[in-house]
Amino acid sequence: MRIAVLYGGTSAERDVSLVSGRAVGLALAERGHDVLLVDPAEGDTPIGAREAAAAAVIDPDPPAVRHESGSAIAAVQSEAVMSAEVVFVMLHGGTGEDGTIQGLLELAGKRYTGSGVLASALAMDKRASKVVLKEVYVPTPKWRVVTSERTLAAGARGGSPTFSVDLDIDEAAGAVEELGGYPIVVKPNDQGSTVGLTIVKDEQQLAPAVKLAAEYSRHVLLETYIPGRELTVAVLGGEALPVVEIAPKSGFYDYESKYGKDMSVYTCPAEIPALLADQLKAGALTAFAALGCRGYARVDYRLSPAGKPYCLEANTVPGMTELSLVPMAAAAVGIGFGELVERIATMALE
Repeated sequence: MRIAVLYGGTSAERDVSLVSGRAVGLALAERGHDVLLVDPAEGDTPIGAREAAAAAVIDPDPPAVRHESGSAIAAVQSEAVMSAEVVFVMLHGGTGEDGTIQGLLELAGKRYTGSGVLASALAMDKRASKVVLKEVYVPTPKWRVVTSERTLAAGARGGSPTFSVDLDIDEAAGAVEELGGYPIVVKPNDQGSTVGLTIVKDEQQLAPAVKLAAEYSRHVLLETYIPGRELTVAVLGGEALPVVEIAPKSGFYDYESKYGKDMSVYTCPAEIPALLADQLKAGALTAFAALGCRGYARVDYRLSPAGKPYCLEANTVPGMTELSLVPMAAAAVGIGFGELVERIATMALE
Protein backbone atom coordinates (compact mmCIF):
# COMPACT_ATOMS: atom_id res chain seq x y z
CA MET A 1 0.00 0.00 0.00
CA ARG A 2 0.96 3.61 -0.49
CA ILE A 3 0.61 5.15 2.97
CA ALA A 4 1.02 8.72 4.20
CA VAL A 5 1.63 9.19 7.93
CA LEU A 6 0.53 12.50 9.43
CA TYR A 7 2.64 13.18 12.53
CA GLY A 8 4.16 15.99 14.61
CA GLY A 9 1.69 18.84 14.32
CA THR A 10 1.21 21.89 16.49
CA SER A 11 -0.25 20.59 19.77
CA ALA A 12 1.44 20.24 23.15
CA GLU A 13 1.77 16.54 22.31
CA ARG A 14 3.98 17.24 19.28
CA ASP A 15 7.07 15.45 20.64
CA VAL A 16 5.12 12.28 21.38
CA SER A 17 3.49 12.42 17.96
CA LEU A 18 6.87 12.70 16.24
CA VAL A 19 8.14 9.59 18.00
CA SER A 20 4.89 7.67 17.37
CA GLY A 21 4.79 8.65 13.71
CA ARG A 22 8.39 7.69 13.10
CA ALA A 23 7.86 4.29 14.71
CA VAL A 24 4.71 3.65 12.66
CA GLY A 25 6.31 4.81 9.41
CA LEU A 26 9.38 2.64 9.83
CA ALA A 27 7.36 -0.44 10.81
CA LEU A 28 5.13 -0.08 7.75
CA ALA A 29 8.09 0.46 5.46
CA GLU A 30 9.78 -2.65 6.85
CA ARG A 31 6.65 -4.62 5.96
CA GLY A 32 6.99 -3.55 2.33
CA HIS A 33 4.69 -0.55 2.13
CA ASP A 34 5.49 2.69 0.30
CA VAL A 35 5.51 5.20 3.16
CA LEU A 36 5.97 8.96 3.36
CA LEU A 37 5.54 11.10 6.52
CA VAL A 38 4.15 14.64 6.56
CA ASP A 39 4.40 17.05 9.51
CA PRO A 40 1.70 19.76 9.26
CA ALA A 41 3.84 22.10 11.36
CA GLU A 42 6.55 21.97 8.72
CA GLY A 43 4.34 22.43 5.67
CA ASP A 44 3.67 19.92 2.93
CA THR A 45 7.18 18.51 2.43
CA PRO A 46 7.21 14.73 2.93
CA ILE A 47 10.05 12.71 4.40
CA GLY A 48 10.86 9.05 3.89
CA ALA A 49 10.14 6.59 6.68
CA ARG A 50 13.76 5.60 7.22
CA GLU A 51 14.98 9.20 7.20
CA ALA A 52 12.25 10.21 9.64
CA ALA A 53 13.18 7.34 11.94
CA ALA A 54 16.44 9.01 12.94
CA ALA A 55 16.96 9.85 16.63
CA ALA A 56 13.81 11.13 18.30
CA VAL A 57 13.58 12.37 21.86
CA ILE A 58 10.62 13.33 24.04
CA ASP A 59 11.60 16.20 26.31
CA PRO A 60 10.60 16.03 29.99
CA ASP A 61 8.24 18.99 29.46
CA PRO A 62 5.63 19.24 26.70
CA PRO A 63 6.39 21.77 23.93
CA ALA A 64 4.51 25.02 23.59
CA VAL A 65 1.39 24.92 21.43
CA ARG A 66 1.98 26.37 17.97
CA HIS A 67 -0.61 28.41 16.12
CA GLU A 68 0.21 28.22 12.40
CA SER A 69 -3.07 28.72 10.57
CA GLY A 70 -3.58 26.68 7.43
CA SER A 71 -0.86 24.15 8.21
CA ALA A 72 -3.29 21.24 8.45
CA ILE A 73 -4.88 22.19 5.12
CA ALA A 74 -1.49 22.30 3.40
CA ALA A 75 -0.58 18.89 4.81
CA VAL A 76 -3.81 17.28 3.62
CA GLN A 77 -3.39 18.85 0.19
CA SER A 78 0.21 17.65 -0.13
CA GLU A 79 1.06 15.27 -2.95
CA ALA A 80 2.12 12.60 -0.43
CA VAL A 81 -1.33 12.59 1.19
CA MET A 82 -3.39 13.02 -1.96
CA SER A 83 -1.64 10.12 -3.70
CA ALA A 84 -1.86 7.77 -0.70
CA GLU A 85 -4.26 4.86 -0.52
CA VAL A 86 -4.43 5.26 3.27
CA VAL A 87 -3.56 8.16 5.58
CA PHE A 88 -2.26 6.98 8.95
CA VAL A 89 -3.21 9.67 11.47
CA MET A 90 -0.58 9.89 14.21
CA LEU A 91 -1.29 13.47 15.29
CA HIS A 92 -1.84 13.41 19.05
CA GLY A 93 -4.02 16.15 20.53
CA GLY A 94 -5.15 19.43 18.98
CA THR A 95 -6.51 19.44 15.44
CA GLY A 96 -5.15 15.94 14.84
CA GLU A 97 -7.42 14.30 17.38
CA ASP A 98 -10.44 16.59 17.70
CA GLY A 99 -12.04 15.85 14.33
CA THR A 100 -10.43 18.70 12.37
CA ILE A 101 -7.91 16.62 10.39
CA GLN A 102 -10.51 13.91 10.03
CA GLY A 103 -12.94 16.42 8.50
CA LEU A 104 -10.32 17.67 6.06
CA LEU A 105 -9.51 14.12 5.03
CA GLU A 106 -13.22 13.40 4.55
CA LEU A 107 -13.54 16.44 2.28
CA ALA A 108 -10.48 15.32 0.35
CA GLY A 109 -12.01 11.88 -0.13
CA LYS A 110 -9.14 10.10 1.64
CA ARG A 111 -9.35 6.92 3.69
CA TYR A 112 -7.71 7.35 7.08
CA THR A 113 -7.03 5.37 10.23
CA GLY A 114 -8.96 5.61 13.46
CA SER A 115 -12.20 7.33 14.36
CA GLY A 116 -14.21 9.72 12.26
CA VAL A 117 -15.10 13.37 12.80
CA LEU A 118 -17.84 13.07 15.43
CA ALA A 119 -16.22 10.32 17.49
CA SER A 120 -12.90 12.19 17.50
CA ALA A 121 -14.57 15.41 18.63
CA LEU A 122 -16.62 13.69 21.34
CA ALA A 123 -13.70 11.72 22.75
CA MET A 124 -11.41 14.75 22.77
CA ASP A 125 -14.00 16.82 24.65
CA LYS A 126 -13.86 15.29 28.13
CA ARG A 127 -17.16 16.79 29.27
CA ALA A 128 -18.99 15.61 26.14
CA SER A 129 -17.56 12.10 26.44
CA LYS A 130 -18.55 11.94 30.12
CA VAL A 131 -22.13 12.82 29.20
CA VAL A 132 -22.13 9.95 26.70
CA LEU A 133 -20.54 7.52 29.19
CA LYS A 134 -23.14 8.39 31.81
CA GLU A 135 -25.92 7.80 29.29
CA VAL A 136 -24.71 4.23 28.63
CA TYR A 137 -24.09 3.47 32.33
CA VAL A 138 -20.29 3.41 32.21
CA PRO A 139 -19.21 4.90 35.58
CA THR A 140 -17.08 8.04 35.33
CA PRO A 141 -15.90 10.42 38.08
CA LYS A 142 -18.17 13.36 38.94
CA TRP A 143 -17.23 16.64 37.26
CA ARG A 144 -17.89 20.35 36.88
CA VAL A 145 -16.58 22.75 34.25
CA VAL A 146 -14.97 26.16 34.71
CA THR A 147 -15.26 28.49 31.74
CA SER A 148 -12.21 30.71 31.40
CA GLU A 149 -12.56 34.49 31.20
CA ARG A 150 -11.10 34.55 27.69
CA THR A 151 -13.81 32.13 26.56
CA LEU A 152 -16.53 34.38 27.93
CA ALA A 153 -14.91 37.42 26.32
CA ALA A 154 -14.81 35.62 22.97
CA GLY A 155 -18.51 34.85 23.18
CA ALA A 156 -17.81 31.11 23.31
CA ARG A 157 -17.12 30.92 19.56
CA GLY A 158 -15.86 27.60 18.28
CA GLY A 159 -14.81 24.48 20.13
CA SER A 160 -16.58 23.06 23.14
CA PRO A 161 -19.86 24.80 24.00
CA THR A 162 -20.44 26.85 27.14
CA PHE A 163 -23.46 26.00 29.30
CA SER A 164 -25.36 27.95 31.93
CA VAL A 165 -24.21 25.48 34.62
CA ASP A 166 -20.54 26.26 33.91
CA LEU A 167 -18.63 27.99 36.69
CA ASP A 168 -16.34 30.96 36.59
CA ILE A 169 -13.05 30.74 38.45
CA ASP A 170 -14.47 32.47 41.54
CA GLU A 171 -17.07 29.72 41.86
CA ALA A 172 -14.65 26.81 41.47
CA ALA A 173 -13.97 26.40 45.19
CA GLY A 174 -17.69 26.07 45.84
CA ALA A 175 -17.87 22.98 43.62
CA VAL A 176 -15.20 21.05 45.52
CA GLU A 177 -17.56 19.73 48.20
CA GLU A 178 -19.96 18.56 45.48
CA LEU A 179 -17.06 16.57 44.01
CA GLY A 180 -16.23 14.90 47.32
CA GLY A 181 -13.70 17.37 48.72
CA TYR A 182 -9.96 17.62 48.20
CA PRO A 183 -7.99 16.28 46.50
CA ILE A 184 -9.61 16.94 43.12
CA VAL A 185 -8.26 16.71 39.59
CA VAL A 186 -8.06 19.90 37.53
CA LYS A 187 -7.29 19.52 33.84
CA PRO A 188 -7.96 21.02 30.41
CA ASN A 189 -11.23 19.83 28.92
CA ASP A 190 -9.67 18.88 25.59
CA GLN A 191 -6.04 17.94 26.06
CA GLY A 192 -4.13 14.67 26.39
CA SER A 193 -0.95 13.22 27.90
CA THR A 194 -1.87 14.83 31.28
CA VAL A 195 -0.70 18.19 29.87
CA GLY A 196 -1.95 20.99 32.12
CA LEU A 197 -3.27 18.53 34.73
CA THR A 198 -2.91 19.09 38.49
CA ILE A 199 -4.03 17.05 41.47
CA VAL A 200 -5.18 19.84 43.78
CA LYS A 201 -4.84 19.09 47.49
CA ASP A 202 -6.17 22.33 49.03
CA GLU A 203 -7.89 25.61 48.16
CA GLN A 204 -4.58 27.49 47.83
CA GLN A 205 -3.62 25.28 44.89
CA LEU A 206 -6.96 25.58 43.12
CA ALA A 207 -6.70 28.94 41.34
CA PRO A 208 -3.16 28.30 39.99
CA ALA A 209 -4.26 24.87 38.76
CA VAL A 210 -7.27 26.32 36.94
CA LYS A 211 -5.06 29.02 35.42
CA LEU A 212 -2.58 26.40 34.18
CA ALA A 213 -5.28 24.24 32.63
CA ALA A 214 -6.85 27.31 30.97
CA GLU A 215 -3.60 27.85 29.07
CA TYR A 216 -4.44 24.73 27.09
CA SER A 217 -8.23 24.83 26.83
CA ARG A 218 -11.20 27.18 26.70
CA HIS A 219 -12.80 25.05 29.43
CA VAL A 220 -11.32 23.51 32.57
CA LEU A 221 -12.60 20.25 34.02
CA LEU A 222 -12.84 19.79 37.80
CA GLU A 223 -13.11 16.08 38.54
CA THR A 224 -13.46 13.88 41.60
CA TYR A 225 -10.11 12.31 42.40
CA ILE A 226 -10.26 8.51 42.43
CA PRO A 227 -7.43 7.00 44.47
CA GLY A 228 -6.31 3.53 43.50
CA ARG A 229 -4.86 1.77 40.46
CA GLU A 230 -4.30 3.01 36.90
CA LEU A 231 -5.66 0.61 34.26
CA THR A 232 -6.27 0.82 30.53
CA VAL A 233 -7.95 -1.27 27.83
CA ALA A 234 -7.05 -1.10 24.15
CA VAL A 235 -9.74 -1.86 21.58
CA LEU A 236 -8.62 -3.15 18.19
CA GLY A 237 -11.14 -3.85 15.45
CA GLY A 238 -13.99 -4.33 17.90
CA GLU A 239 -12.00 -6.61 20.21
CA ALA A 240 -10.82 -5.63 23.71
CA LEU A 241 -7.17 -6.51 24.29
CA PRO A 242 -5.75 -7.55 27.69
CA VAL A 243 -5.93 -4.99 30.50
CA VAL A 244 -2.70 -3.10 31.22
CA GLU A 245 -1.84 -1.76 34.68
CA ILE A 246 0.44 1.25 35.03
CA ALA A 247 2.28 1.90 38.30
CA PRO A 248 4.16 5.23 38.07
CA LYS A 249 7.15 5.30 40.39
CA SER A 250 6.36 8.92 41.31
CA GLY A 251 2.83 7.93 42.31
CA PHE A 252 1.34 10.16 39.60
CA TYR A 253 1.12 9.12 35.94
CA ASP A 254 2.10 12.53 34.58
CA TYR A 255 3.81 13.51 31.32
CA GLU A 256 7.27 12.52 32.57
CA SER A 257 6.04 9.19 33.96
CA LYS A 258 4.35 8.41 30.63
CA TYR A 259 7.31 9.09 28.39
CA GLY A 260 10.44 8.84 30.52
CA LYS A 261 12.24 5.51 30.52
CA ASP A 262 12.02 3.49 33.74
CA MET A 263 9.56 6.00 35.22
CA SER A 264 6.65 3.53 35.43
CA VAL A 265 6.13 -0.21 35.83
CA TYR A 266 3.73 -1.87 33.39
CA THR A 267 1.94 -5.19 33.89
CA CYS A 268 0.11 -6.88 31.03
CA PRO A 269 -2.17 -8.65 31.53
CA ALA A 270 -2.93 -6.76 34.74
CA GLU A 271 -2.97 -8.88 37.88
CA ILE A 272 -6.67 -8.52 38.61
CA PRO A 273 -9.53 -11.05 38.95
CA ALA A 274 -10.83 -12.40 35.64
CA LEU A 275 -14.33 -11.09 36.39
CA LEU A 276 -12.98 -7.56 36.86
CA ALA A 277 -10.93 -7.80 33.67
CA ASP A 278 -14.07 -8.81 31.78
CA GLN A 279 -15.95 -5.88 33.33
CA LEU A 280 -13.26 -3.43 32.22
CA LYS A 281 -13.22 -4.86 28.71
CA ALA A 282 -17.00 -4.72 28.45
CA GLY A 283 -16.98 -1.09 29.63
CA ALA A 284 -14.29 -0.21 27.09
CA LEU A 285 -16.29 -1.78 24.25
CA THR A 286 -19.41 0.05 25.40
CA ALA A 287 -17.56 3.38 25.51
CA PHE A 288 -15.96 2.68 22.11
CA ALA A 289 -19.35 1.98 20.54
CA ALA A 290 -21.25 4.79 22.29
CA LEU A 291 -18.72 7.41 21.19
CA GLY A 292 -18.82 6.04 17.66
CA CYS A 293 -15.14 5.07 17.54
CA ARG A 294 -13.77 2.87 14.81
CA GLY A 295 -10.55 1.00 14.07
CA TYR A 296 -8.78 1.25 17.38
CA ALA A 297 -8.69 3.31 20.56
CA ARG A 298 -7.60 3.13 24.20
CA VAL A 299 -9.95 3.51 27.17
CA ASP A 300 -8.44 4.61 30.49
CA TYR A 301 -9.68 3.72 33.98
CA ARG A 302 -9.03 4.33 37.65
CA LEU A 303 -9.82 1.42 39.98
CA SER A 304 -10.90 2.57 43.44
CA PRO A 305 -9.68 0.82 46.63
CA ALA A 306 -13.18 -0.68 46.86
CA GLY A 307 -12.63 -2.32 43.48
CA LYS A 308 -14.98 -0.08 41.46
CA PRO A 309 -13.69 0.99 38.01
CA TYR A 310 -14.22 4.56 36.80
CA CYS A 311 -13.75 5.35 33.13
CA LEU A 312 -11.73 8.53 32.63
CA GLU A 313 -11.68 8.91 28.85
CA ALA A 314 -11.19 7.29 25.46
CA ASN A 315 -8.16 8.13 23.32
CA THR A 316 -8.81 7.91 19.58
CA VAL A 317 -5.16 8.44 18.52
CA PRO A 318 -3.26 6.63 21.27
CA GLY A 319 0.53 6.70 21.41
CA MET A 320 2.73 4.33 19.42
CA THR A 321 6.06 4.89 21.18
CA GLU A 322 8.16 2.09 22.66
CA LEU A 323 6.44 2.70 26.01
CA SER A 324 2.92 2.99 24.60
CA LEU A 325 0.09 0.90 25.94
CA VAL A 326 -1.72 -0.27 22.80
CA PRO A 327 1.38 -2.02 21.36
CA MET A 328 2.00 -3.53 24.81
CA ALA A 329 -1.52 -4.97 24.97
CA ALA A 330 -1.30 -6.24 21.39
CA ALA A 331 2.01 -7.96 22.12
CA ALA A 332 0.34 -9.83 24.99
CA VAL A 333 -1.87 -11.64 22.45
CA GLY A 334 0.96 -12.24 19.97
CA ILE A 335 0.48 -9.22 17.71
CA GLY A 336 3.85 -7.60 17.00
CA PHE A 337 4.21 -3.87 16.37
CA GLY A 338 4.54 -4.19 12.60
CA GLU A 339 1.48 -6.41 12.35
CA LEU A 340 -0.45 -4.07 14.64
CA VAL A 341 0.08 -0.92 12.57
CA GLU A 342 -0.51 -2.84 9.34
CA ARG A 343 -3.84 -4.08 10.72
CA ILE A 344 -4.82 -0.53 11.64
CA ALA A 345 -3.95 0.69 8.14
CA THR A 346 -5.85 -2.19 6.53
CA MET A 347 -8.94 -1.49 8.64
CA ALA A 348 -9.03 2.00 7.14
CA LEU A 349 -9.48 0.43 3.70
CA GLU A 350 -12.33 -1.75 4.96
